[in-house]
Amino acid sequence: MSTKTLKRLAQVSLLALALTGIAAAQAADVKSIAILTPEDPTDYGWNQQGHDAAKAVAEKYGLEFIPATGLGYGDVHPQLREVADDGASLIIAHASGYNTAAPEVGAEKGVPVAIVDRPDANKAGMVADYTLSGHEGAYLAGVLAARTTQTKSVGIVVSGEPPSWNSQSAAFAQGVKATDGSIKVLYAVIGPAAYSDAAGGNRVTASVIGAGADVIFGQGDGATFGMLQAVETGKSTANGKVWFIDVIGDKTSIDKGNLLSSVVWNLVPVYSAMVEDLKADKFGTKGYSIQLSDDSVQLLKTKHIPDDVWAEVSKVREQIVKGELKVEPIWEADKVRALMTQVTDAPAQ
Repeated sequence: MSTKTLKRLAQVSLLALALTGIAAAQAADVKSIAILTPEDPTDYGWNQQGHDAAKAVAEKYGLEFIPATGLGYGDVHPQLREVADDGASLIIAHASGYNTAAPEVGAEKGVPVAIVDRPDANKAGMVADYTLSGHEGAYLAGVLAARTTQTKSVGIVVSGEPPSWNSQSAAFAQGVKATDGSIKVLYAVIGPAAYSDAAGGNRVTASVIGAGADVIFGQGDGATFGMLQAVETGKSTANGKVWFIDVIGDKTSIDKGNLLSSVVWNLVPVYSAMVEDLKADKFGTKGYSIQLSDDSVQLLKTKHIPDDVWAEVSKVREQIVKGELKVEPIWEADKVRALMTQVTDAPAQ
């Protein structure tokens, strides 16, 4: 090989190393984190857990925190552009309705975005999906409900049928049936996107209680306040107490005696992984999940759960964590409905 050729190869190698160093520096340059939520972070659920986790991760890594909350479910292109122009290094678009606009604005502004309910949309360096499923925790909630019901009938009330809700509804029903196959599982949908419809949550939950359910598994963001109100003011068909199992957050501080449990999501590990992946130039090469094994999903233990029942639930948890019991997520609404004893689509009012 000639001296000239060797010299050229050396120059190419040095250039490659320089470019790699530039890419690594760019990947590690994370200065701020923004999150967009459709409702205010006061619902003890989807919006609050997302907002609070993003804030905690910003503090953890010394990043600027850029929140944009209460944006509704319409077009958020302007708000996305605004946080991008404010210097966001990562934009978390915390609503399924934002999963088209966010990648568009991310590409336009050159800002990485995280979205939900689009596992097919991952794009290296730019788009990462975090379609989360608390199905393992929901299965435990089903076991708990089956051991709690006195009427042998439990209810699931949902504010829509997004993949995250579907996977939890299915797993809850599976947990109930695996514990006691004689129990009826009543399923009711408030509306196609009734996430903040507290009045609808109250109305539909009351109807499910009237149909015999004395344990309600509610998924609804702001709509859960209406569900909880119906539970607190209602009586079961056996003239007994009605219990509520919530999702994502912890409403213990406002419990009036009916909050049996909650499938609690901890999004700090998820958002932390996003920041770490941005720094390592791995963002958008995979999706993110939550699970019982690292406590990013937990079933809330309240004072209302008897020790023997909690011991049984804990045993099932151990089986899931060890892989002895497999709980696979079911994302499709039609498959979820097939698991139910009764399905009701409530008319909008």
